[in-house]
Amino acid sequence: MRKKIVILGSTSSIGKSLLDIIRKDKNKFKIELLTANTNYKDLINQAKKFNAKNLIITNPKCFEKASILCKNKQINVFQNFENLKKILPKKVDYAMSAISGIGGLLPTYKIIKHTKKIAIANKESIICGWNLINKQLKYYNTNFIPIDSEHFSINELIKNTNHKNIEKIYITASGGPFLNRKLSNFKNINVKNAIKHPNWSMGKKISIDSATLINKVYELIEAKKIFDLEYNKIDILIQPSSYVHSVIKFYGGIIKVLIHDTSMKIPIFNSLYESKTNKSDAYIKNKLNLSLFNDLNFQKIPSKKFPIHRILKLLPKSDSLFETVLVSANDTLVDLFLVNKISYNNIHFFLNKILTLKEFQKYKYKVPKNINEILRLNEYVRLKTISLSVKSVR
Repeated sequence: MRKKIVILGSTSSIGKSLLDIIRKDKNKFKIELLTANTNYKDLINQAKKFNAKNLIITNPKCFEKASILCKNKQINVFQNFENLKKILPKKVDYAMSAISGIGGLLPTYKIIKHTKKIAIANKESIICGWNLINKQLKYYNTNFIPIDSEHFSINELIKNTNHKNIEKIYITASGGPFLNRKLSNFKNINVKNAIKHPNWSMGKKISIDSATLINKVYELIEAKKIFDLEYNKIDILIQPSSYVHSVIKFYGGIIKVLIHDTSMKIPIFNSLYESKTNKSDAYIKNKLNLSLFNDLNFQKIPSKKFPIHRILKLLPKSDSLFETVLVSANDTLVDLFLVNKISYNNIHFFLNKILTLKEFQKYKYKVPKNINEILRLNEYVRLKTISLSVKSVR
């Protein structure tokens, strides 16, 4: 029997990678639902190639255009996620959450009850709403697997182990495009420089987050929440080639390391196929890269170049709405940098300023009660961030 699949954000890089894996082994899968926000033309093409009968397009104008194009093609087009019960009367086998940004939080939350397994690549769902997501996972008995390469590798390394035996988890960072840049030249960094990641091909937003190292702050928060650890049990190491994705040190002296090439298809493939012993057409064949293997070059974070990681000291120990303040402020500042409204160095400067504002300190003690509460706070923080940062640089 073919596995039934849902892909939230199927036109994203993660979504496309998953479809590429499925394409090589199509007889084993049936696509039940694909979704996008504005990229309706690509979405319709995907539906035709994979014989998907249901689409969700959340942008109103794009929904109207897609509805016209699909009128006589036996493809159902919906505008929101309120119709999931109609689209998916029974649980599917696997859902991928690959919508980028905080807009992926609500769809991720809603799809959990409709799938046996969910693979989450949306950072914001875990960072801002983990207590709600985790509750939903338990209530509907849905298996969860993280898709970020770091958390996927941690998950693989600590399977069937007692978490009390973990002494330290190290999440690795490449250091991005500015690891070897002189600090005196940071004031000259522009968008073109910042989006040139040395190892990964990514979108502009995530490339900037990688350059500042805030993505590693995010990943450390995710690791804390997913694996139920204290912050003092997790740290960040620079590993320039991105060949090592995590290092786990156990109290007994054993250290485990997970290595794979810089391809998101590897964690995606392993989340999709339960048995890795059966070679399929989609089997990923990578040779051991000895040159990378023999030159791992671990380093501590150069704090002066990457001051943003100090923000970890501002975070509360328990799940709170303060994480939403962090994500919303950073996302807004990166957007402003991308349109040249603020400088690269100002991303950290204003982020630290916003997080230490008295009006946001109360959110350290407030646990998210529902998704709408998170979304409302996100909008308020965005407006506040724009007001403070743009006004200050005029």
